[in-house]
Amino acid sequence: MRHGATEWALNGRHTGSTDLPLLPDNEAEARALKPILGQQQFAAMFSSPFQRARRTCELAGLGHEMQICNDIVEWNYGDYEGITTTTIRQTVPNWTVWSHGCPGGEDAEQVEARCARAICTALDAPGPGDIALFAHGHILRALAGAWLGLGAAGDQLLPLATASVSILGWEREIRAI
Repeated sequence: MRHGATEWALNGRHTGSTDLPLLPDNEAEARALKPILGQQQFAAMFSSPFQRARRTCELAGLGHEMQICNDIVEWNYGDYEGITTTTIRQTVPNWTVWSHGCPGGEDAEQVEARCARAICTALDAPGPGDIALFAHGHILRALAGAWLGLGAAGDQLLPLATASVSILGWEREIRAI
């Protein structure tokens, strides 16, 4: 599950390690997940340590058993923290987080390694059942790309709205969305 909207998310600013809260008006997005997720049984619930992800988990009704997972923090944007893609492209034409990475931050290979660890953590959770992850747009897209064997850069094919749910699973023995 991607967290609800923050001020920077609405402005298109890259929000990695800046620990912004959900916008009060947009907490309703997270609350809207509660009736849907309340019908599910989860073997484990993991959240990024950032407040926007933790708060979304709480508002969705799953905060009581939430465990912090540092491998699902948002992409480290380094020097591009708080800057929009449009601004970055004024000096780096055709820049994307997947193709160029972020100076002073992470590139796709580093993010993919974190995604692989997060997938192992989720698959190793005790007990049978689904696993809930509450995190951020780019890292969840990268996680889905890694899950499908496309690598973290495969996430550029997978848009993800705020306060949305995506299901990674299997179609027989093949990983699928």
